[in-house]
Amino acid sequence: MSQFFESIKVEDQKIFLLDLHQKRVNETFSYFGKEKSIDLGKIFKELQHDEDGLFKLRISYDLNKNFRTQMIPYAISEITDFQLVENNSFDYTFKSEDRKEFDKMKLKAKAKEIIIVKNNHITDTSFSNLLFKKGKEWFTPSTFLLNGVQRQHLLKSKKIKETEITLQNLTEFTHFQIINSMNDFDDMFIYPIEKITNLPESGDYLEV
Repeated sequence: MSQFFESIKVEDQKIFLLDLHQKRVNETFSYFGKEKSIDLGKIFKELQHDEDGLFKLRISYDLNKNFRTQMIPYAISEITDFQLVENNSFDYTFKSEDRKEFDKMKLKAKAKEIIIVKNNHITDTSFSNLLFKKGKEWFTPSTFLLNGVQRQHLLKSKKIKETEITLQNLTEFTHFQIINSMNDFDDMFIYPIEKITNLPESGDYLEV
């Protein structure tokens, strides 16, 4: 049974951010005391994918180096609204197949997507990291749940900055966007902060 997974962007037969995906997989194996991990580049090459267009390559794997692959046509879609959900005990350090806690939080919410608040700090959505705009600059919360590959890439290339974002200073930002391996910085959808239906001044963000 697979324990972990990677979702990798493949567009026009080209694979993106492979080095960062491989680094995360290697770190997962190493953390659990395994010396060798799976080779994502080799797995992609052996798929002999020859279709143009945008795809999500999902690689599910376990610590015994068993894996399965799916190449899924992908389209980025707009999200209608977001809701803050508080969960102070949630941990998602590794990209685990077990997403029961995310499902539980989403079931309680009254919006299409959730933004998870942990110990008063903004973290991630159920499937992405976040960027928030103040003035002309974009910032990502220092209190992420999962240090995503796109987040790492944008910080390294100095396109974004890291900062502390809390319930107290959230409304100092005017816009936000979601980023992950499939959603690039400033790709398509930038949301006004009011797309979060229960901003802190309303006092009704959810506890789980």
